[in-house]
Amino acid sequence: MAPHTGFGITIPFDKVPLHEQREWIEELPGLGYTDVWSMEADGTDAFTPLALTSVWAPQLRLGTAIVPAYTRGPALIAQSVGTLAQAAPGRFVLGLGASSNIIVERWNGMEFDEPYKRVRDVVRFLRLALTGEKVTEEFDTFSIRGFRLGAGAVPQQPVPILVAALREGMLRLAGREGDGAIVNWLSADDVATVAPIVHSQGPDKEIVARIFVAPSEDTDTVRAQARFAIAAYVNVPVYKAFHQWLGRGDVLGPVWEAWDAGDRAAALQAIPDEVVDDLVVHGSYEQCRAHVQRYVDNGVTTPAMAILPLADVNVREAVRELAPR
Repeated sequence: MAPHTGFGITIPFDKVPLHEQREWIEELPGLGYTDVWSMEADGTDAFTPLALTSVWAPQLRLGTAIVPAYTRGPALIAQSVGTLAQAAPGRFVLGLGASSNIIVERWNGMEFDEPYKRVRDVVRFLRLALTGEKVTEEFDTFSIRGFRLGAGAVPQQPVPILVAALREGMLRLAGREGDGAIVNWLSADDVATVAPIVHSQGPDKEIVARIFVAPSEDTDTVRAQARFAIAAYVNVPVYKAFHQWLGRGDVLGPVWEAWDAGDRAAALQAIPDEVVDDLVVHGSYEQCRAHVQRYVDNGVTTPAMAILPLADVNVREAVRELAPR
């Protein structure tokens, strides 16, 4: 079976109160968007914006990019997934991942221990629990004793589970036990590195990419402001390892050295223009659409754009102008 192909966008939109976004979301199907993807870090949770969207725009497929495998217990993840799948039968996709030590340990007070095994175990648990069968199982990272998902939350149709993946282990897990992968903070050329690893385990698996887009021709301002977002990620251990693996160790070495020394200003200045241009899509609308297409050409089946309001970008206009044509 061929993987789902679509064109998605990240919700909720930045700097707009959630209750004011109904008209924005209602407009998306008519613009050509097929998917909306939520995220969960320090703002809205992953499920509430999708629950609203399930009513506001019932044509759209709904996905999480991502729900951390640590910050909810396995049974609660199953309940949340089952509830949303009941609200939007056949239209919900769970994106699940390890997240990072920052979110798990510093912000949620939990141990970020054995992330590969934790994600694998939650995927295996959910495969059992979402059928409605009673689960008593010893996993490597947790134990379940007699949990059964209530009938009102058992999905009417199987829920695809995508694994957020950076390096080889998670990418293989995404292709082997997941229904595909969610990738993040990588260039269009990097997709040609990661996609074959997923497809080596499952040739028909979906690959969703969160692509950060700032449609502005004020290049200097975009680069200056984008460096803050890039620095916030590439200095997180899992993303540092990811970019080292991708071959950016030399170009980002001065960034990490300055950051570890506590010199944040020097770390920002050390991020080369070419790294910004690789990781943040910017330029005219036409240039941005062409750049996003490069991700697709290299193996992404569903781009999920995240509009960055840099250089005074008009987010509402950008959503309309970047829609698939």
